[in-house]
Amino acid sequence: MIKYKLICSDCDFLFDSWFASSQEYEKLKKRNFLNCFKCNSYKVKKTLMSPQLIQNSNKNEIKKERYKQKNINIRIREYQKFIKNNFEYVGKNFAYEARSIHYNDKKKDKGIYGTASSEEMKELKEEGIHTEIIPWFKDESN
Repeated sequence: MIKYKLICSDCDFLFDSWFASSQEYEKLKKRNFLNCFKCNSYKVKKTLMSPQLIQNSNKNEIKKERYKQKNINIRIREYQKFIKNNFEYVGKNFAYEARSIHYNDKKKDKGIYGTASSEEMKELKEEGIHTEIIPWFKDESN
């Protein structure tokens, strides 16, 4: 895991984000999957940062951070389970289905979830269709 300090070119919001590797950051950046938490702009880039050296006194802090991360992962999996049980999975048709619900007066009994590109999400937002992006872990049941 690698932590980068990121900055939004539109609103100058500074935030940290974790990536599996520097290659993963580059891949997400190239595909326009990185966006600002504050203004939702996709003009996000790395900023200068200093290396963080691990000292013996920091070991407890590292353990605490790992514990926090583990709890966050557990909470995300709980959210995923709730979503799977209470929402209809529409796969890659998410943008189409969201528009169908929004523009047609007939509402579904269940909400929907699925996947959409960053461009589709941007278009939905521009059309006034409220969506959320949440982290999603792949099933590890195999």
